[in-house]
Amino acid sequence: MYAALALLQAVGIGLVAIVVVIAAIFVVSVVLSAIKVVKEYERGVIFRIGRVQGGPKGPGLFILLPVVDRMVKVDLRTVTMDVPPQDVITRDNVPARVTAVIYFRVVDPNKSVLEVENHVLATSQISQTTLRSVLGQKNLDDLLTNREEINEELQKIIDEQTEPWGIKVSVVEVKDVEIPSQMQRAMARQAESERERRAKIIAAEGEYQASERLRQAADRLESPTALQLRLFQTMGEIAVNQNSTIILPIPLDLFKPFLESQNGSSYGQGVRAARREEQKEAERLYEEAVGEAAREVSSEEVPTEMPDGEANR
Repeated sequence: MYAALALLQAVGIGLVAIVVVIAAIFVVSVVLSAIKVVKEYERGVIFRIGRVQGGPKGPGLFILLPVVDRMVKVDLRTVTMDVPPQDVITRDNVPARVTAVIYFRVVDPNKSVLEVENHVLATSQISQTTLRSVLGQKNLDDLLTNREEINEELQKIIDEQTEPWGIKVSVVEVKDVEIPSQMQRAMARQAESERERRAKIIAAEGEYQASERLRQAADRLESPTALQLRLFQTMGEIAVNQNSTIILPIPLDLFKPFLESQNGSSYGQGVRAARREEQKEAERLYEEAVGEAAREVSSEEVPTEMPDGEANR
């Protein structure tokens, strides 16, 4: 009998101990759930029986009322999100596949919790829609060249649409534009033709400038001595390559100054004698021309004086 009572007492004590342990665990879990730690880059929005309690809380340690209060933590750091590839048709009816990246952050935690269910998903969806809408109004050339203007326009439109949600969109960048291979080949041919046109214009401009320089050089190289010096310089430049044979015609006029400079040579004397003969012949022709002109003048004066003489008679 005493043994049975002892056994019942032991069982009762064990049950009480189990209940006490369970109660203690429950109390500790409730207390721990009521303690919230908000980090430096986070803010907490506290709901008390479904109502928001003031502005965002944090950072720091907060003790909530168990079962009554609930805290929603919001990350304030900048989120980098890739916009999924979008198939668009440009204004000039060219299909393209565009990818972009968007940078945004939460500036009003209360609005990001109260105004939208999932601000990250909502921002992603509005970014995709805006990307297709804006790029569909642009030509392919604008899409490839005016990236900065398109990025600014996208950022402005998305920021205006997400502002009621407490979201600030800082940067929107178009990462890549994929176009069909046929269009790529056509653009490559266009670019090649443009480069050839520029090359021809530059070559023509160079020919024009070279012709101007050559004309100026020809004006400077009128004397035989200058021509000879230029000839010797050209021969010196060509003679650097010793494995080549150079056949260069030389006009005899280049050697006349050297031949004329030799006073004792017969060639120089003959040239001087020929020059003296040419000068004498020129003087004789000049004297004959002057004499003929004087005779013509005298013959014209005689008829003009005859009427005066007859009048005097």
